Amino acid sequence: MLSDRRIAVERIGRWPIFSVLSCLALLLGLSGCGRQGPNSAALRQDSASMQHTAGLNTPEDSAPEVAFNTEAYDHIIENDFVDALTQPQSTFSIDVDTASYTNVRRMIQARSLPPAGAVRLEEMINYFRYQYPQPEGEHPFSVNAELAACPWNPKHELLRVGLQGRSIEFHQRQPCNLVFLLDVSGSMLAPNKLPLVQSAMKLLVQELGAQDRVAIVVYAGASGLVLDSTPVEHSQEILAALERLSAGGTTNGGEGIRLAYQVARENFIQGGINRVLLCTDGDFNVGTTNQSELIELIQEKAASNVFLSVLGFGSGNLKDSTMEKLADLGNGNYSYIDSMLEARKVLVEEIGATLVTIAKDVKIQLDFNPQHVQSYRLLGYENRLMDNQDFRDDAKDAGEIGAGHAVTAFYELVPVGAGSESMETRTSEFVTQRIDEQADASTKLTVNLRYKNPEESTSQEFQLRLPAGMFTSHPDADFQFATAVMGYGMLLRGSQYAGQLNWDWVVETATSSLGKDQRGLRGEFVQLAKTARRLSQPGL
Repeated sequence: MLSDRRIAVERIGRWPIFSVLSCLALLLGLSGCGRQGPNSAALRQDSASMQHTAGLNTPEDSAPEVAFNTEAYDHIIENDFVDALTQPQSTFSIDVDTASYTNVRRMIQARSLPPAGAVRLEEMINYFRYQYPQPEGEHPFSVNAELAACPWNPKHELLRVGLQGRSIEFHQRQPCNLVFLLDVSGSMLAPNKLPLVQSAMKLLVQELGAQDRVAIVVYAGASGLVLDSTPVEHSQEILAALERLSAGGTTNGGEGIRLAYQVARENFIQGGINRVLLCTDGDFNVGTTNQSELIELIQEKAASNVFLSVLGFGSGNLKDSTMEKLADLGNGNYSYIDSMLEARKVLVEEIGATLVTIAKDVKIQLDFNPQHVQSYRLLGYENRLMDNQDFRDDAKDAGEIGAGHAVTAFYELVPVGAGSESMETRTSEFVTQRIDEQADASTKLTVNLRYKNPEESTSQEFQLRLPAGMFTSHPDADFQFATAVMGYGMLLRGSQYAGQLNWDWVVETATSSLGKDQRGLRGEFVQLAKTARRLSQPGL
């Protein structure tokens, strides 16, 4: 097995070399994630085998904590209004990630407004639970739609499309083959990084059953197997291995990913849950560091039917853009863990949604009837857009839905006669666009879904038709609360489409639509919105 492939950890030599390097780092203003100069390799020596020392570095080996902010976020270009006559179809991949909400929460609680790139509207909305009905038919998720007036532009309409994955009792699911892939590099030294990772993983182990298995792979300057795949009935051995970890060294994430997938494949459970859980701040700075190379690596490994979940930790050097892409292409989800309360939400309360995939490559295509819809705009999902021809292309990757997961998307619609909001283009001399008078006028739009069962390669497709007269003057509390969360995100990112939105409306709408709020998450949101209001209006 893998015992023959355990790799020696590379460590930086100890005093006096460490003292010299520390002084040089201070003089040069270097700090953080195990960053190295070009000659640093000559200053390292091999230690004992990874079996005994992986991640067990002493404080002298650990890099100093990050002193400046190097967090990385992708630039988001908001979706524009699209003319329904010339482009009646809108296609995107579903997204169940929630990392953006908790990461932004961390910043707001620290009294700091987030960068616009950190605010992904779909992850804001999907952080919360909504009361969509459970699926009753052959498909693993239900589809629901509601249309109401748009709060920030009363001439427009707001369409909510909600998917609800089938819930299962976690103890009734198939056995798990899990590989914990843990970043133990120097950048993980802070209390909200590796110590929180250890506590979160211990929490997960306690939720697993005797039929499940856990392996632990770590990576720093080198990667190695700390614990071979072990039945959870021997949980004390797993917990002890987690307890022994400590942070130090540089970050060779690519090698760690390769080894974790290798371990998962060697212990693959046919028909079971096979998943790698990557816990990191995403700061890969040794080995495969180019984001495109990491993405290619994950795409290659995803074909093995081992899924990937990414759990982000820490602040100061968080590489959010990298982690989001890895989870998306690894057939998994991306969550940000800022506390043990969030760890409990993701790994205990929502463990089925986190670990158990009920549908993969889920695509949505809305087909708007230009007899009723003049133009439309998808709110969020900017990095999930797909070409319309990709909808029926089974080779195109899309998102996954976990057991009990809910997915919500909003469209802002401009009804016919309300005035066009789409970008005007020059009229073609050769192609004319006109409404087909023979088309079905009784349907406003169709919602078309396509997905694969977790272990299949061929998709299934079904459709929901929405009548022309659908509209509610009194949307339910879930609808109103979700629009408040949407407004919160639009104001934080400085959306050019915010219209009449303001912070008072966000706070008042969320406060009046809390519902039962058994876990207090909606109440917490209200406090976040109030804090964001103060931060956005410092003179008031």
